Amino acid sequence: MSRYNHREVEPKWRARWAEAGIDRALSPEQAQGKKKAYVLEMFPYPSGRIHVGHSRNYTMGDVIARFRRAGGYNVLHPMGWDAFGLPAENAAMERGIHPKGWTYDNIAAMREQLKLLGLSIDWSREIATCDPAYYKHQQAMFLAFWKKGLVYRKKQKVNWDPVDNTVLANEQVVDGRGWRSGAVVEQRELEQWVFKVTAYAEDLLAAIGQLNKWPDKVRLMQSNWIGKSQGARFKFDIVGDDEKIEVFTTRPDTLFGASFVALAPDHPLTKKIAETNPAVAEFIAKAGQLGTSEADIEKAPKFGVDLGLRVKHPFDESWELPVWAANFVLSTYGTGAIFGSPAGDQRDLDFANKYKLPFKPVVLPPGADAATYAVTDEAYTEDGTIYNSRFLDGLPTKQAIARAIEELVKLGKGEATTQWRLRDWGVSRQRYWGCPIPAIHCATCGVVPAPAESLPIELPEDVTFEKDKPGNPLDRHPTWKHVNCPQCGAKAQRETDTLDTFVDSSWYFARFTDAQNDAAPFDRKLAAYWLPVDQYVGGIEHAVLHLLYSRFFTRAMRDCGFLDVPENGEPFASLFTQGMVVHETYKSADGAWLLPEETDVKDGARVELKTGAAVSVGAIEKMSKSKKNVVDLDAFVSDFGADVARWFVLSDSPPERDVEWTASGVKGAWNFVQRVWTLTDAYDQTAPLPGAEAPAMEPEAYALRQSAHRAIDAVTADIENFRFNVAVARCYELVNAIAKLKGEDGGSQFARGEALRILAQLIAPFMPHLAEECWEKLGLVGFVAAEPWPVADAALAARTTVTLPIQVNGKRRGEIDAAKDAPEDEIRAAALANPAVAQFLEGQTIRKVIVVPGRIVNIVAG
Repeated sequence: MSRYNHREVEPKWRARWAEAGIDRALSPEQAQGKKKAYVLEMFPYPSGRIHVGHSRNYTMGDVIARFRRAGGYNVLHPMGWDAFGLPAENAAMERGIHPKGWTYDNIAAMREQLKLLGLSIDWSREIATCDPAYYKHQQAMFLAFWKKGLVYRKKQKVNWDPVDNTVLANEQVVDGRGWRSGAVVEQRELEQWVFKVTAYAEDLLAAIGQLNKWPDKVRLMQSNWIGKSQGARFKFDIVGDDEKIEVFTTRPDTLFGASFVALAPDHPLTKKIAETNPAVAEFIAKAGQLGTSEADIEKAPKFGVDLGLRVKHPFDESWELPVWAANFVLSTYGTGAIFGSPAGDQRDLDFANKYKLPFKPVVLPPGADAATYAVTDEAYTEDGTIYNSRFLDGLPTKQAIARAIEELVKLGKGEATTQWRLRDWGVSRQRYWGCPIPAIHCATCGVVPAPAESLPIELPEDVTFEKDKPGNPLDRHPTWKHVNCPQCGAKAQRETDTLDTFVDSSWYFARFTDAQNDAAPFDRKLAAYWLPVDQYVGGIEHAVLHLLYSRFFTRAMRDCGFLDVPENGEPFASLFTQGMVVHETYKSADGAWLLPEETDVKDGARVELKTGAAVSVGAIEKMSKSKKNVVDLDAFVSDFGADVARWFVLSDSPPERDVEWTASGVKGAWNFVQRVWTLTDAYDQTAPLPGAEAPAMEPEAYALRQSAHRAIDAVTADIENFRFNVAVARCYELVNAIAKLKGEDGGSQFARGEALRILAQLIAPFMPHLAEECWEKLGLVGFVAAEPWPVADAALAARTTVTLPIQVNGKRRGEIDAAKDAPEDEIRAAALANPAVAQFLEGQTIRKVIVVPGRIVNIVAG
């Protein structure tokens, strides 16, 4: 009996698949009568190497793609590279190389690694966003968006590194300093290119309700980011001045709880006061070091400065409130000014407590006593009954909001309004390695579009990246930026900013539908055939921006005539966000990860080398290069095979949760592969072929046939519902059933052969190499990957019995198998006679036996 040799088997089948082209999508004409299935995983950044942790995302998508193909679908399952970005520039600067070479070398290495996994990818559609053949179409779309009014220029705040003379992403600001130079970051306003995402705000929000195949969490995150708020916009009169401070609030019902008014650090009034007040100027500088990220500002400690102004309360002009500038107030939301009602807002409360500003609660929680209720360190943010609020007293929250707005309107101080959290998308990046923006700056004509015939505007390759020459190489290039104005012919300059890399990933899914089209981004008919993506798979970290920008792009492409999409304009019909692979690191003396055959896990607390040496165990954490706890994919596939990696990352946890990478888990997957092969290799090929008329057989053989056909139904449902770990468990059960049958008669051989054939088909989406080898070993022709998905025989799959758990006084003590239609008296008798149950009934009086048909038996004894 031969041992399964993955080093020989896996390359063999990958070569055969490639030669046969079984992974290529068919044209709509070739696929007449087939449904389409577009399966896509979020494409990777070519950072250098793929580790085993990355494989989970791609394996999940591959399971769906293979399953759909077996189900008769015309499947598009492509792959590409999100190839522009800052890491390539950093590598160029650190190593004295060109980012293009670094990127394409990484792409070549990662492509071969993905192929090692046996992914059923249509490589004929491969794209890289740094390829001029890709970004020339992006430049054309930019010009079309510009003409449509969806692109404009405005001044925006950026993080500026005064040493490197460059704009920093929020992620590059560490404790208020540039990540590389260490310089204190400044906030500057620069003229930026902006996409008008807000033009679709209402549509983007309304369509979320139709995304019923997206995770609820992601839909909520999208909704919150768009952030439609109904509220009031009104003005505070400044004491002793004709100026006013305008605010927006969703809770005008809490105005009688106002303690202060706060302005953003970059509010015009804050900046005006800073011109003559050093303390305010110092505050602005300190706030600017936090970066421009809302998330970072939200998490930062609250601080502020008294601006020395007072304002009149809109409902009582004798009541004056102090005006502060506060770091947590955002100029990008509302008006850049708020009134603080500390008892009802945690940020306001933290701020008021820090600076000892007095306040009072005005919303009484249900059941609270108005005479004793107080707020100290935790704000009450839910609805309640208004009190301490004069004419609003006694009103529930929603009615009080309406009444407060009514009063503001009556007094001529405010109005009801709708506010959006969503902001237009600034896409300018002062970097080299990105898509050039097709615009030209002319002293006479202003900023004008580059001629369409000049596309693609390619990046110059003769640039240098040196540590002592920071900034954008395009700015200092001697010739690239110098052009003539296409309108007046005068000397002019190209735009040297490049596009945010989120732009590159906002339409790549559409390019895959017609990836080799040179004349257009894609053929509209082909895009209409394939879109939307039927199954999109990726990490929860992309739940907001990437998905939101892609949703914007499909609408913009539609309105600019590039794309025909469904009425809701959605690019992704179904979304699945997978968990990560986390790793309990086993470190040897030299810090290397220990392969399973080198270790023995002891109680999950430590690992011992087979030599007996003790090895420490690190924390369980995300598998990542930065943590130096990755498992190299090439080495793992060489040692254990791609199928073991694929099987393991899907086996131990639901796919939406993290899976812990353990040596024992890898051993289990490896052992399963060997067991499947051993059972297949032992099958007598001279026995009656599965598919022929079944001979007479013993009950044990018939029971195996039932198990196999029930497995078909179960695994089918599990894959459909992304219960991959449960599907894996079903396959283990089927293997156990096959191994349990010992008979060698004709009926047993038939049942065994049929079950092995079904097993090969069921594991094919998960372990495609092993499945093909087993298929061939069974004497079956063609590729199992090209076989129709098995259909269960309804009679064999039907269950005539049911397993009923038995509880004694509320605790499970055993179980029985009973016919589905068994009378209750028979079930009671069987339950009481069960040996495991009987021992818990000794010396007790049986008071009641409750049979819940098809569910459970409850015995009450005492």
